[in-house]
Amino acid sequence: MTNEDIIAKMKEAVAKSGGLDKSVKFDFGDDGVIHASGTEVTGNDDDADCTISVTKDDFIALASGNLDPMMAFMSGKLKVAGDMSVAMGLQKIFSSM
Repeated sequence: MTNEDIIAKMKEAVAKSGGLDKSVKFDFGDDGVIHASGTEVTGNDDDADCTISVTKDDFIALASGNLDPMMAFMSGKLKVAGDMSVAMGLQKIFSSM
């Protein structure tokens, strides 16, 4: 799955959920970033209220429901910087992907 595929799926999920109140950036390391704010989702490396560092493979597993977000966080597969409440509110987005 390419970043463009992820952006397209996230745009649909964000629109279904009514948009995000705050911005979030998923940092895939060498595989790039995905930035979401309001109803916009891009591949731009913009500042965000919350940055989630995760491998692209683990992100895909999270989005497909094959990886529990809390287990990923506790095991260090997912790291959160900034506003933790933004990360906690992403469940509705992932359930729509």
